[in-house]
This record gives sequence, C-alpha cells and structure tokens, in this order.
Amino acid sequence: MSNRHQVEPQSVNQALIQRGGGQTAYTGSQLEARRIVGHDMADSRPADAFRDLRTQLLARVGGNGLTLLVVPVAHGSGGSFVSTNLASAIAFDERRTVILVDCCLRAPMLHKRVGVSGDAFGLVDFLEGRVDRVEQVVHATGVPRVLLVPAGPRREASGDLLGSARMRLLLDSLRGASGNVTVILDAPAVAASPDARILSGLAELSVLVAGYGRDTPNAVKESTNVLDRVRLAGVVFNRVPA
Repeated sequence: MSNRHQVEPQSVNQALIQRGGGQTAYTGSQLEARRIVGHDMADSRPADAFRDLRTQLLARVGGNGLTLLVVPVAHGSGGSFVSTNLASAIAFDERRTVILVDCCLRAPMLHKRVGVSGDAFGLVDFLEGRVDRVEQVVHATGVPRVLLVPAGPRREASGDLLGSARMRLLLDSLRGASGNVTVILDAPAVAASPDARILSGLAELSVLVAGYGRDTPNAVKESTNVLDRVRLAGVVFNRVPA
C-alpha cells in the first residue's frame, strides 16, 4: 500500500519563512557529493559560473523573480544539473527563494537530488486534481531557500497535463507566494517529447542546455527552433553529465 498520501503538506509561506521549510541543510561535503554548488566550495569555479548565469538572467527581468524554463537538447545533456545548480546560486541571496518544478513526468529525478521523499505529493497529483491546495505539493529541500514541486506519479502522456489550466494556476500561485520567488521549470529533453514546446509558452525566459562535445551544432539548432525564440535567453554548454 502506498504511503504517498501520508506525507505532511507544508504551506508555501511557511516554507519561505523557515528558509527551507525546516529540513536540515546539506553540509558542504553533501552538496559536493550531490554535485550542487555551495558558498564554500574548495574549487569556486562552478559556483562562479552559476553566479554569472544567475546575474545575466535576473538582469533581463530587472532583478525581479521570474519563471524560467531549463531544457536540455537530449537526455544526458545535463538539464537537471543546470536547473539545480542555478536554483542554488540564485538562493545564495538570502532575500530570494527558488521553487524547482520537476516537469519530467516520464522519468522524474529531482526529488532524489535535493532530498525529497518519493512518496511526497507532486505536480501530477495537483494537475489531476487529487490535491487542491498548491502548498500540498511544495516541499523543503536540503538546499537553503530552494523548494521543490516533485513530479509525483510517472505519466507517459504528459502534454495535456503540462498544458492545462491547472498548470497555469499552479505557476501563478507559486510566483504569487512572495515578491522574490523564482520558479524554475526542469523540463524533459527537446528530443524526447513535445513537452518542451508546451512549457516554453509558460515561462518568461528559457535556457537551452547542450552537452559540451556531446550535442552536435545541428541538434542545438534544431532544438532552438522548437522553443519560443522570443523567450530564449541563450544556450548553456554543460561539461558535466546529467
């Protein structure tokens, strides 16, 4: 019997006030083991790279919060790696909170990376109407000021869910929780499904992640053609495998 519905829900505002919802923050070594950037890394270059990306993206929206799509060219390009580390870098600023949304409904993985139970209510539960309150699907993580909406139960037919009115309601509610909230949509690969095209219409900006030396220039070009070009902020070349 599933224990998913026994997970204690937490309000968005409560989680923001508690700067991570009360979950014990990862130590520097735990962050490093999970390949998540932190303040006190021995090698500061990865953190500096994500700080720079953060600064460029926030500058495009006047320093305010935003809804951002992070989408890889193909499986293994490192989209979730970039999503998680960009979230951590934005949350270095104690005035900001980031809410990661795992939109990879066919093969979710973010909950494992940031320490959220696989039994927790997630995106699919809200979109299919099993839960009514947005705060029921927002969970604390081990990364300070970073919250997660996990994917929930796996779904192969994900396009109708991600393009639904309830998805828009969820995003509006998450952004409305606080004036300094950034929502990052972690999307499946462009090459894997039409979900990236659907999600690009829900975000203010999009970032395409290409595996350095892995994804061909033609694959990158084809992927940019799928996304909303007006909202495409640029391409991040990632050297780290997913």
